[in-house]
Amino acid sequence: MAPFLSVLFLLAILVMFGSSLVFTPGIPIDLPEAAELPGTSNPTVAVAVDAEGHLYFENQIIDEPRLKEKLTAAVDQNKEPVTLVIQADKQVKHESTTRLALLARSAGIKDLYFGTRARVAPVPRVP
Repeated sequence: MAPFLSVLFLLAILVMFGSSLVFTPGIPIDLPEAAELPGTSNPTVAVAVDAEGHLYFENQIIDEPRLKEKLTAAVDQNKEPVTLVIQADKQVKHESTTRLALLARSAGIKDLYFGTRARVAPVPRVP
């Protein structure tokens, strides 16, 4: 029985430490929490804004003039209205998101949503 338990404990340790060692590519953005927000059925394009205010489109850093070109092209490609999803970090200033919304409007996008993450409900305690 002891060899089986030692293998089980070894596997448990590997699983616990293995998940923390996985590199997750992407931009670290801490989205605000919200519960039960509506979505859209229209085609969407997403723009991420990190804590420093840098804009990202299609996983690449981008400046405002080039972003406007990309958003205009996305509007021209789709027959339905395009919705912009702004994935802004909690630390982003309101001025940055407002400027991004105005840029999207000038590119022909009328609807926008702010990306959020689901609120995690606390686990109820059993008395």
